[in-house]
Amino acid sequence: MSFITDLFAASDNPNSLGAKLRNKRQHVFESLFHSRFKDSETIKILDVGGTDYFWKDSSLPENPKIEITLLNLTEEKTTHPRIKSVIGDATNMPEFETNRFDLVFSNSVIEHLYSWENQVKMANEIQRVGQTFFIQTPNKYFPIEAHYAIPFAQYMPKSLMLPVLTKTRLSRLKKWDAKEAEQYLDEILLIDEAGMKKLFPGASIYKERMLGMVKSFSAHNLA
Repeated sequence: MSFITDLFAASDNPNSLGAKLRNKRQHVFESLFHSRFKDSETIKILDVGGTDYFWKDSSLPENPKIEITLLNLTEEKTTHPRIKSVIGDATNMPEFETNRFDLVFSNSVIEHLYSWENQVKMANEIQRVGQTFFIQTPNKYFPIEAHYAIPFAQYMPKSLMLPVLTKTRLSRLKKWDAKEAEQYLDEILLIDEAGMKKLFPGASIYKERMLGMVKSFSAHNLA
């Protein structure tokens, strides 16, 4: 039973399917990263919506040339000397000048902004403050919705999804807190490949596949 629980847990559980797929994606990202920045003396990374634990299995924070800044609406705890945390808004970053960062990174954040307008704002700010970027988001049309691990949940109305999340254990084998469930249902707006291309014109699109289907997209200009 613990194996099943771990498998469908959130991606902050290292034994979850989400974490295993994220680690595979991270290898792709780091390969592109090292190819692009192999001759750089210093590298400043902005991780929009990032967490300290996301980088714990990465070799990048151990590189003395690299400095990572986490940007979140609230302060994210970090104990690593080359990872710092700041408070800010992904859709509006006036505290950072143009091209302030060598790279802007973001993992499964841009779909949490409530509206397409906010997603455009975030994409524009990323491309303003970063010289390069690597931005990942779940595929809108993957059969199993990434946040709830329920087939086709993205097509269900909120009036149906709310009791499913809060009164049953169909989502990740747990009952969701009502406030958390409502917030997720309000804020998540999944994006398809065409949407990512509109948000990041000219970017390469890395397609992460599962069972032959595209599970997520990563738009980047590292190639």
